[in-house]
Amino acid sequence: MAEAQAGHRLFTMEIITPERVVVEEDVEGVVLSSPEGSFGILRGHAPFIGGLSTGVLKYRQNGELHWVATDNGVFEMSGNRLRIMADSAERGQDINVLRAKEAYNRALQRLEQKHDVDHLRAELALKRSLARLHAASGEGKRDA
Repeated sequence: MAEAQAGHRLFTMEIITPERVVVEEDVEGVVLSSPEGSFGILRGHAPFIGGLSTGVLKYRQNGELHWVATDNGVFEMSGNRLRIMADSAERGQDINVLRAKEAYNRALQRLEQKHDVDHLRAELALKRSLARLHAASGEGKRDA
């Protein structure tokens, strides 16, 4: 009976990048980053289209939390389907923590330089690397 009731709370979430479908699963709830702040979505949410910011998307499936590092895009909630189109997305469990730490350190070094540095680009790289590290740590990964 509990399983039948749980099915009534589920909706489909798709996370799509230009390269691939990263996630296509039935989930219980999602929290994502938008330019306006964090945005929570449950089954039956009103139809909505919004912007996706670089950050960490969290979703609950079968009572367990999962994390995905996302980078800019849009999302649409329609019916009981959430479609997220992101420039890039990576499940926390798939992130190479060592590479993410190296990217973080490179971005910090670029920001510390005073000359010949595109600071906006370095800040965006720092934000992406932090999102990847947070998603990986959410999945229980600490070091590669």
